[in-house]
Amino acid sequence: MTTQKPFKKDNKPFDKFDKKFDKADKKKTTTPHFYGIHAIKAILNTRPQDAKALFVQSYDNHQNTDHADIIALARSLGVSVQNAQKDSLTELCGSTQHQGVVLSARLRAMSDEGVLDEMVGRDNCVFLVLDQITDPHNFGAILRTASAMGVTAVITPRHQSVGLTPTVAKVSVGGAESVPVVAVTNLARCLEKLKSKGVFVFGTALDESAKPLQACDFSGKVAIVMGSEGDGMRRLTGELCDTLVYIPMTDTPDRPQSLNVSVATGMVLWEVFRSR
Repeated sequence: MTTQKPFKKDNKPFDKFDKKFDKADKKKTTTPHFYGIHAIKAILNTRPQDAKALFVQSYDNHQNTDHADIIALARSLGVSVQNAQKDSLTELCGSTQHQGVVLSARLRAMSDEGVLDEMVGRDNCVFLVLDQITDPHNFGAILRTASAMGVTAVITPRHQSVGLTPTVAKVSVGGAESVPVVAVTNLARCLEKLKSKGVFVFGTALDESAKPLQACDFSGKVAIVMGSEGDGMRRLTGELCDTLVYIPMTDTPDRPQSLNVSVATGMVLWEVFRSR
């Protein structure tokens, strides 16, 4: 792909893009394609060096004003801007939820666990530990909540967990770019290290020994462990928790016995920060 014309500070209409979308281009590259206005703005604002090209839906009779800011931002950063048909955008990103914008960009690299050495020294740090979350929609929703609540870092196993994919970025609505995500090789060893630094570990589980969420003291340095969608926390992970907690629910007949992990995470984090 050739680069676009230099950005000019004038009243150039945003419907006059620099190049037509070339279907051959998408077949030559394996670069991920991110989609959704908020996700793409977050990438351009936080790591523009990873952005390669922005594709924007073309319209026959009007200009979508929601796209104006993102087009101007991309051009100001030297990112190529190209127009494309709606179906081409869907094919590029594999989703109809692109909101008329798709960005070719490198994946965000997860942080190495070495960054936890500095983070754990902060007063009142809160770590969210995810034990093998594999659904990108759950992971994206969790990152959105973690970012909104001010979580110090999200910790996830390097293997058997979903990465920072375009779907995760879209669902997180920018949260995937704004909260530190740390990948660890051995989750049990990471928890042991956190505990040695004074972090109190709470694990969520439906267990007879678990305490109701509102009865816990979440002050100081804490880590909240959320288990996987189907099996919850692994045995060793649970054994390393200092206290097990559960979310109380009503006694309504035939109610669900458990909550979606992203919903449960939001409820737990709200109580943690509310109590602090």
